[in-house]
Amino acid sequence: MSWDAIFGAVNLIAMLCWVVLIILPRKPFVLASLLYLGVGLMCFVYAAGLIGIVTGVVDPVGGEVQGNFSSIEGVRAIFASDGGITVGWTHYLAFDLFVGIWIARDADAKEFSRIVQAPILLATFIAGPLGLFLWLLVRERRARALGRWT
Repeated sequence: MSWDAIFGAVNLIAMLCWVVLIILPRKPFVLASLLYLGVGLMCFVYAAGLIGIVTGVVDPVGGEVQGNFSSIEGVRAIFASDGGITVGWTHYLAFDLFVGIWIARDADAKEFSRIVQAPILLATFIAGPLGLFLWLLVRERRARALGRWT
């Protein structure tokens, strides 16, 4: 399978998961499916791709600078390949979805309406840390009022 196909597949999986998270009722089965079939599958793709790239089995990183995580040049070398970009993007998609699931569960527990949740979840999908930051700002007062920080 080509890196373009893998890139497209993880994008499609992420998009479908986000639509389900934002629109559908959050029954335990739905949330578990998003976690294990969505996040879990993307984590598997990430792990397999990363191991393959770092070991040089697939899409080897060549040139003077070898791919590694100990320097900017090493990380740049990893991202200089289609495989590196795909693996890096999959990392973002998996973590952003995981954070989105946490936000949705937390918002439901604190009884925030879906109208309040939707733009925050959308921001998390588009720019993960921005959505998380917004949620942390929005949730703080209600969490304090409920007497819990979890």
